[in-house]
Amino acid sequence: MREGVKYFDNYKTDVLLVTLEKNDKDYTPTTMYHDYSINENLFHWQSQSTTGSNSRTGHRYINHDSSGNSILLFVRETKKNGVTKKVEGYTFLGKAHYVSHTGSSPMNITWRLEKPIPSRFIRKTGKLLVG
Repeated sequence: MREGVKYFDNYKTDVLLVTLEKNDKDYTPTTMYHDYSINENLFHWQSQSTTGSNSRTGHRYINHDSSGNSILLFVRETKKNGVTKKVEGYTFLGKAHYVSHTGSSPMNITWRLEKPIPSRFIRKTGKLLVG
C-alpha cells in the first residue's frame, strides 16, 4: 500500500497510516501532511490533498459514527530507522472518532481516540503541548 489511507468497504473501515516526521527525500510537497497529537486523547490529521469536505470521502470521515463506519489510526515516528535504516512499523493507537474539521483539500480533522495516546507518542508527536 503506497497511500497512507485505505477504505475497506466490506468492513466499513478507514485505516489511517501516519508517519509523523516527514522529510523532503521521502515525501513530495503534496504529501507533507501536518499530523500530530493535540493532547493524550486528541489527534490532528490532514486528509489527502484531494479530499474535500464535500466529497464522498470527506462525508464518510465526518459522518463515520452515524453511518456505522470505523476509523483506525496507526502511527510511526519516521519512515526509516535512523540507525538501522530499516522501514519502521506502525503502532495502532486505536479507534478514532470525528470531533471537528477545518479546511478542504486537504481537510484538517481532529479525531478523539477511545484510549489515551501512549506517552512515548505524545512526546514525539505533540506540537501543541505546553509543559
